[in-house]
Amino acid sequence: MELKLTNIGNSVGMILPKEARDKMKVGNGDSVYITETPEGYKITPYDPEFDKEMEAARKLMKKRRAALRELAK
Repeated sequence: MELKLTNIGNSVGMILPKEARDKMKVGNGDSVYITETPEGYKITPYDPEFDKEMEAARKLMKKRRAALRELAK
């Protein structure tokens, strides 16, 4: 899918077609994230930093499972 850059006020942007917005489940006012990959750039509605933080939290919760169970009582 080819997208053209266009002037939007004093900025340059691109318009995502409805088909792409529907597949990503995003709409007006939502945020999307762009990350660099070996193949180029990737646009996603998911925050890659949040994914890294959640992975670290999962590892900690697995390691400290007994302590978290006690705290939950």
